[in-house]
Amino acid sequence: MTQRKPYSTQLVQFLGSMNLAITLLVVLALASIIGTVLQQNQPYTSYVIKFGTFWFDIFRLLGLYDVYSSTWFLVILAFLVISTATCIVRNTPGILRELKHFRENVQEKSLRLMNNSHSLYLTQPSSEIQKTAQAILTNQGYRFKLQQNADHVVIAAKKGNSHYWGYWLTHIGIIVICLGGLLDSRLPLMIAEWKGAITPETRPIPVSAIPKESFLSPNSLSFRGNVNISEGQKTDVIFLPVRDGYLVQPLPFQVELKDFRVEHYSTGMPKSFESDLIIHDPELEKPIQKTIAVNHPLIHKGVAIYQADFNDGGSQVDLKFNAFNPNHQTPDLKGSIFKDYNITNSNTQYKLELTDFRLFNILPITDEKGVVHQRNVGPSVTFKLRNAAGEAIEYLNYMSPILMENRNYFVSGIRTKPNEALKYLHIPMDDKGTVQGFMQFLHNLQDTELVRRAASNATQQSMQEVSLNNRDIEQQVIESMVRLTQVFATRGFDGITEDIEQRFPEAQRKSVNEAFAKVLNAALRAVYLETLKINGVTNPTEKDWLFYDDSLSAMANLPLYGSPWYVQLTGFKHIQASGLQMTRSPGQNVVYLGCVMLTLGVFLMFYIAQRRIWIWLKPQNDTNNVEMILAGSTNRQVTEFEKFMATLRQAFESTSVRS
Repeated sequence: MTQRKPYSTQLVQFLGSMNLAITLLVVLALASIIGTVLQQNQPYTSYVIKFGTFWFDIFRLLGLYDVYSSTWFLVILAFLVISTATCIVRNTPGILRELKHFRENVQEKSLRLMNNSHSLYLTQPSSEIQKTAQAILTNQGYRFKLQQNADHVVIAAKKGNSHYWGYWLTHIGIIVICLGGLLDSRLPLMIAEWKGAITPETRPIPVSAIPKESFLSPNSLSFRGNVNISEGQKTDVIFLPVRDGYLVQPLPFQVELKDFRVEHYSTGMPKSFESDLIIHDPELEKPIQKTIAVNHPLIHKGVAIYQADFNDGGSQVDLKFNAFNPNHQTPDLKGSIFKDYNITNSNTQYKLELTDFRLFNILPITDEKGVVHQRNVGPSVTFKLRNAAGEAIEYLNYMSPILMENRNYFVSGIRTKPNEALKYLHIPMDDKGTVQGFMQFLHNLQDTELVRRAASNATQQSMQEVSLNNRDIEQQVIESMVRLTQVFATRGFDGITEDIEQRFPEAQRKSVNEAFAKVLNAALRAVYLETLKINGVTNPTEKDWLFYDDSLSAMANLPLYGSPWYVQLTGFKHIQASGLQMTRSPGQNVVYLGCVMLTLGVFLMFYIAQRRIWIWLKPQNDTNNVEMILAGSTNRQVTEFEKFMATLRQAFESTSVRS
């Protein structure tokens, strides 16, 4: 019965096994793929928007939002280091013995059984043959050892011992790479957070208000964080994203953004961008000035400053509040991006949160031939309008009108949830290039006296055409037109449908809806004609009626717009901010060293052949001849070695008289 191995021996064999090492490497490779495909260390809200709450929670439990600092990833790295180290410790004694041992005590039978084995009978004395063999082996770079026995001589030679160095370099290189990765990991932060020494901050507050427990030491061994700096501003901290919060890393110097430049393609897409930085360091006689660009960082005191991206730096914007209701007029506003403003609408309080300004916007625009082109439609402003209950609606408003189907519109995007696609309101541009024509028509629809006057004129004209003179019918039609117009102006077509459903039984709704549609159409046309008349237009053109149709389409969507104003961007002062990533990575050079060792080790293992040659010489007592057994083995490049052995045999045969 086979005796069971001790548990310690089984553990060492398991840790040093090839299966474990390959499994760990495969898992690390899969984790690296995930970490590459899935953008790491983003705000949790962006992951919720992208994946939804269900998958967000699962991915968070798996630690996929920060793969390289997750507990399981670091544990795998540690196991790989232990496994590789165990493998080295187990195999090194045998390798050392192999390096020293020439196997000069080989048996004659073993030599004859080798694949590359040749038996020769030479007429030269054994001493001459030994000298010839030693000269050939030395010339070919072989190290050899000669052993004199009672009845024979053995010359054992070998070449390619650097193959074993390849084994050491490969395995040690893996360990060095893993240690470099652990050196730059967030393991110290995880330990400090576990001990309660640091606590990530989750609130978007000024640096001066962030508590001390969210600050890291200025002497942190390694870190990787980001910061946005506006033109003319400076900073001495960066922010390290941690789950749904951040930590503050103080810098040993100040970074000032002197200027930021962006070059664009003709389409408006960014081509390149760079920052002019000034480093203020008390230890320097004068500040350092340098321009950085993508892949061209500035390194100071071991901190590498990379050009990562760019954002708005608090641009100043001029906003005009075009009220949909004339009773909700609000003064114009000069604001700055990233700031909030309280806006009052009658008795309702709103908070305007300016979140972004973009100088260029590339949109697919269809020309008159139906061909889609990517075009720059100019500046835009993004903001949220939050009511007293805290509910917010996000808007994206373009400054310039956009040409669509040969007509220009002022476009406003809207969404109530961050993960929703934008829905758009298209306000037709008037002849003066403004929204005032639309607003005037909308306000006139809400002017009871003007609507009544327009309805009265239209009704009287219609009744005269059919020779009908009934004051009661005339008054009923006028009141219906006024009422339907007011409902449409405030609640759109859906409001009229709801009104019909509330006032009439289901059997009558279809006929009532058709009648109301005719009355409403007549009322709207009457008010529009009255609006044109006020503006001096007595004979509407086709263009005027297209404007009328576009206006009604926009008005029908106003109840879903959610804002009492169309907030129009009328002017701006663009202030840019440079997005910088700053890293201190002492493990970087360690990883580079490990990569060099791994590459060199793989080369030595796969391209350096380990070769052994034995020359066994035995004088024949009955003749003056010497029997030679020429044998050899190799672990690489077998065909080339066989050719070498054949050449070596021919060299000895040239001195042979019989074989």
